[in-house]
Amino acid sequence: MFPLAMPLNDDTVTPGFLGFGVFLALVVALVFLIRSMNKQIGRIQAPREADLKQREWEAAQSAKAAKPSPSAPSATSAKAAPSPKADAEPAEKESGGTA
Repeated sequence: MFPLAMPLNDDTVTPGFLGFGVFLALVVALVFLIRSMNKQIGRIQAPREADLKQREWEAAQSAKAAKPSPSAPSATSAKAAPSPKADAEPAEKESGGTA
């Protein structure tokens, strides 16, 4: 067995070609990962602040248009729709049948 506290010679202990190859492979992988990340980030469609303000304004305008004002009479209350039962009664009388 080798002792754990063995003196090392600075001239003989080097990473060698294997260490350089591993380092080079890590650098190449890092370059490809960074390129891929930049492509993915470039595809993100983040809304701009002006677009968000425009959407809020449009939502407020549509809500204002949908909500009737209390001073103006409602269009639906002016014309009351007849009930379906009222339409069915004259048709029954004309045909002479009873339900």
